[in-house]
Amino acid sequence: MRTLCASTLIGEVFVVLFAACVAMKMTDVSTAVVWGVSGVVMLFCVLLCGVITRPGAVAAGWALQLGLLASGLLLPTMYGLGVIFAGLWWCSVHYGRKIDVIKAERERATAAA
Repeated sequence: MRTLCASTLIGEVFVVLFAACVAMKMTDVSTAVVWGVSGVVMLFCVLLCGVITRPGAVAAGWALQLGLLASGLLLPTMYGLGVIFAGLWWCSVHYGRKIDVIKAERERATAAA
């Protein structure tokens, strides 16, 4: 699960970076606010990559997805990107857990042999 979720989060870092560049030019929000909020979100994504297996990290990832969707209020394109990344997050968590179960079963079988 760690690899899939981290890949999605790093992808989101780039989306937030590029969205900040667009928001800086296309909105009335000050540059300092745009980069301050975007910087915190990007830092949160990177830090979340490191703690994704800890309790509450997946829920924090879902909160991040909601925040990405909410950024559509500022840039309407972010609604679409938010939906796409929420879907990617769901896939990362869902299939990542399945992969973890398969790996654990394989390790048990190897240890038993």
